[in-house]
Amino acid sequence: MSTETTPGAPAGPRWLSNILTALGYLLVIPLFPLAVKIVPEYQRGVIFRLGRLVGARGPGLFLIIPIVERMVTVDLRIVTMDVPRQDVITRDNVTVKVDAVIYFRVTDPDASVVKVMDYVRATSLVAQTTLRSILGQSELDDLLTKREQLNQQLQKIIDDATEPWGVKVSIVEVRDVALAPEMIRAMSRQAEAERERRSKIIHAEGEFQAAEKLAEAGKIMAATPTTLQLRYLQTLTEISTEQHSTVIFPVPIDLLSMFVRGVGGDSGGGQGGTRRQVPVEGEEKKS
Repeated sequence: MSTETTPGAPAGPRWLSNILTALGYLLVIPLFPLAVKIVPEYQRGVIFRLGRLVGARGPGLFLIIPIVERMVTVDLRIVTMDVPRQDVITRDNVTVKVDAVIYFRVTDPDASVVKVMDYVRATSLVAQTTLRSILGQSELDDLLTKREQLNQQLQKIIDDATEPWGVKVSIVEVRDVALAPEMIRAMSRQAEAERERRSKIIHAEGEFQAAEKLAEAGKIMAATPTTLQLRYLQTLTEISTEQHSTVIFPVPIDLLSMFVRGVGGDSGGGQGGTRRQVPVEGEEKKS
């Protein structure tokens, strides 16, 4: 029994496709309402003819062959999807709960229908696994302070995974990071200790600068002793403005020495100076 095909016979099932296509054209007129399709600007119609992909059509008005062709509508608008909260253990062994939001859209309607069954669900699962993987490789400080870098890394990885499906991921944002109560208290204590350390450093720097200025002022006052006396008098003036206060003011030895020298000079001049002799009347006669 020979299995060779007759040269005049059609090759494969192509002849059946041609017959059904011709039959569909004949049924266009009675089935005209089913043949007319209108697709909005934000959608595309992916056409299948007897199960084979023909391509995307639209937007606007076009005709399909009833019974022979079938249309699947694909939305091209940006989809906003919440990524469910995930339990993540960071690289420094801290358990956190993280959720995110993802923005994506279809750029290739044919691939989104042919290469994946449900591109929305597939993108959501990829986002969840990528979120746990990337944040698990990061430390808690990076998760709290380097959020923008993590968002860009997540967007790139998810976009590379969904690109064969005709899906473009434009934005990925880590929305909330929930910590355990004991971790929040530990971070509060750490922040309080850090601020106390900064305040002590600032206070020490202020004392150091004040000591430098006092040392410079002491050198100036040592060169001109009058400045020190004026400073004492100014301090007395400031203290005297307060009411009901007892002031104990130390008097410097240098200030007292000036008065001691002045009093000693006056008394020495009176004893060692030349005295004026008053003549006596009896002595003048003898002379």
